[in-house]
Amino acid sequence: MSDKLAPKGLMAKAEQACKSARPLLELGDADGACNRAYYAMFDAARAALFASGRLAREDIGKTHRGLINAFSEYLIKNGPISKDMGRLLKRAEEIRLVADYTGELIELSDAREIVGQADVFVSAMRHTFMSDDD
Repeated sequence: MSDKLAPKGLMAKAEQACKSARPLLELGDADGACNRAYYAMFDAARAALFASGRLAREDIGKTHRGLINAFSEYLIKNGPISKDMGRLLKRAEEIRLVADYTGELIELSDAREIVGQADVFVSAMRHTFMSDDD
């Protein structure tokens, strides 16, 4: 497995996506900001699943829905993560799908909210699953 697919590498990708979302907001690119915010959460969720050791690596992230379902099953239902965190991930996916695949307008206020929630989500996954020496 490459370092990028190890928990530490995935968390680094998540943190970079969070950082990338902010300038997109400043440029007025709500769609781009929502995309980056969702992928920050997606990669943080992947890092958390890998770090938890609950699943074999090949079982994680084959599809977005599969990853979200695994996150819910292993880290919310039977684990340390709150249902609120699961709701944030699901909502971010829904908004990202609208932003990426429809002609519907995403309001900047909604994008700001999603970007803020991504910061909270990524921070929570780092705090819960990454050791200080990672």
